[in-house]
Amino acid sequence: MQPVCESKGFVERFTLGDGDLRFAVKDTLDVAGHRTQAGCPALAESAVAQQHASVVAMLLSSGCQLAGKTTLHELAFGVTGINPWAGTPLNPCYPELIPGGSSSGSAAVVASGEVDFALGTDTGGSVRMPAACCGILGLKPGYGVLSRQGVVPAESSLDCVGIFARDADVLRQVLHRLNVPVDAPLTTLPEMAFIAAAQPEIDAMLLTTLTRWEIYPQRAELSLLSEAHRAGLTLINHENWQAFGPLLASGKVSADVASRIRRGETVSAQDVHEAETVRQRFSAQMDEQLMKTPLLALATLPELPPTLAEANDPLRVVELTRLVRPFNLSGHPALTLPMGSLNDRPVALQLVARKGNESLLVQAAEWLMRRRV
Repeated sequence: MQPVCESKGFVERFTLGDGDLRFAVKDTLDVAGHRTQAGCPALAESAVAQQHASVVAMLLSSGCQLAGKTTLHELAFGVTGINPWAGTPLNPCYPELIPGGSSSGSAAVVASGEVDFALGTDTGGSVRMPAACCGILGLKPGYGVLSRQGVVPAESSLDCVGIFARDADVLRQVLHRLNVPVDAPLTTLPEMAFIAAAQPEIDAMLLTTLTRWEIYPQRAELSLLSEAHRAGLTLINHENWQAFGPLLASGKVSADVASRIRRGETVSAQDVHEAETVRQRFSAQMDEQLMKTPLLALATLPELPPTLAEANDPLRVVELTRLVRPFNLSGHPALTLPMGSLNDRPVALQLVARKGNESLLVQAAEWLMRRRV
């Protein structure tokens, strides 16, 4: 496989051995003999990993080839993918736009054709958002489906190892190698509900495309969607303060990321309790909706991805995760797939399924991607 272009998404390249599928991993996953630096100078002298992260070991033992480690938004705590220290990857298909964060490099090396798939992590949309920005597929399995052993940070109630690919069949193959079964391809798509929660022109484009493919989703609402987004922010601030707060004393965490880490210091026990209450209520609301329709669909991003210049304004990017973060809170599996472009910027559809039903998301992605050809 020849790369389409150089994505600048690799922070470290490895010599390839024998195997079929080539993959890369975000530099928050341990690879034996290499430092896990998470795109941050404060970890530049961290101890070398003694063993592979569990998911990396499983893929290598199944015959996959590890091409290298990819860069990311510093400490996986940002949505743009811009990283002055480790480098900002080029968005291969949309070079003026952000690659998305935090798993920016993993999305870029897949979109460029340098690897068949890549691993990232998704705490508040950090696989689905860069996949949407780069015009590829991104799967966040349900919480706990893929092992987080050997992943930074070590503890998280939101974070999931996720997978990037250009083709749904590759997602099928990767999940099989990670012992997550995917059933036979669908002949018909199961019932779907659609939530209109993005900018009107994005929702209109998605619904028009689905109609052209003779898909007529029910309309649905999730009254707790915004509340779940805010609760997810509370918990990630709290957990990142616990995980990364000690690094601030080094003075080697960038000012922007350090300021966001410090926000977690003021999250109270009551704040956490209230966020956990929202988690329970939103999870129940999701379970109820998915009993009515096996698939829930909505835009991945509420607005079109910004340019690199636009992303320098924090107000332009703060709300980009409001349609992805809620499903980290609830723990449901979610997948994003490309649906075309508006004004030369990509638009993506997000599918959500019942817990334990990653299979349906991959099957649905296969079914839908066949209709894009």
